[in-house]
Amino acid sequence: MRPQVDPGHYMSHSYDSKERFCSYWHQIHEIISLEPRHVLEIGVGSGFVSTYLRRRDIELTTLDLDRRLDPDVEGTVTDLPFIDAEFDVVACYEVLEHMNFDLFRRGLSELSRVSSENVVISLPDANKMLKIASPDSRFGHFSARISIPTLRKREHLFDGEHHWEIGKAGYPLTRIEMEMESAGLTVLKTFRMRENPYHRFFATRKSKR
Repeated sequence: MRPQVDPGHYMSHSYDSKERFCSYWHQIHEIISLEPRHVLEIGVGSGFVSTYLRRRDIELTTLDLDRRLDPDVEGTVTDLPFIDAEFDVVACYEVLEHMNFDLFRRGLSELSRVSSENVVISLPDANKMLKIASPDSRFGHFSARISIPTLRKREHLFDGEHHWEIGKAGYPLTRIEMEMESAGLTVLKTFRMRENPYHRFFATRKSKR
């Protein structure tokens, strides 16, 4: 598997949007809330998350298939070069959709194998949402997003990066959660960011077998 984008892609103005930085906050929060000892981050991206975690004195190992991003270890999520249960938290954000779906469970199984306890994941969710907001100061500011059901799901066309997305035809959320369970991961919670609902997070725990 070869890198899909040039490293400069992650440092462009269009990539590091306000919504992206909100996603960074959630990525970091989901990790530090687990009070980890040793974290594996798969997918270096801009390096923002790894830099922050290290400044919090968290023991961190990064992995990416693109050596130009300067990961600690060069490798792929479908064949992780680590021993079983080496990390207590494994984070894999906006990575798994970059491979064919027939490799999804294999990647999930590898995440589960190298984790002793928790795996946190984010994936793109293309389901439509409607934003409702009330600026009325008498009741305080109110803002919420609700899902809009659609009878016909859009087909996903490979855009040079994503091979599939949640909510596209053939990839309902139920299927994604079933794949996680089959790979040995119990889904504790899943949510879409209010600030950027395109990113859906999954907090999972390694199943007891």
